[in-house]
Amino acid sequence: MTKEVDAYIAAAPKAAQPPLRQLRALIKSAAPKAEERISYGMPYYHYHGRLIYFAIFKNHIGVYPGGYADKHPELRPYMTSKGTFRFPLDQPLPATLILRFIKTRVKDNEAAVRAQGALKKAGLEAGSSRPSRSAR
Repeated sequence: MTKEVDAYIAAAPKAAQPPLRQLRALIKSAAPKAEERISYGMPYYHYHGRLIYFAIFKNHIGVYPGGYADKHPELRPYMTSKGTFRFPLDQPLPATLILRFIKTRVKDNEAAVRAQGALKKAGLEAGSSRPSRSAR
């Protein structure tokens, strides 16, 4: 846990702090190896690439999974765009769904790293069907 994220949560309205702490705990539980940072002025978690961001607003917590929101239909009631979830402050967080979503993001990021490693091992550049210069 970082002091910057502690400060972000402490600066939020008192009523928003408990769900922010809960969301943070869910993220850390589902992605214990993720690095916690502040990016674009909001809490951000990095694990083999972008994992998730969140931010507090007047009536909701915005969660930004980097364009993967539309791949999780169980969270559709909270989706406002392909890259955004909004969790109203006057409702409990759907903790089980959020936990499942973050675990899926962790697996997706791990799979992407494995795929990238396989491409490098095969001597192919990402996005190319041609061998890299070092493999020629």
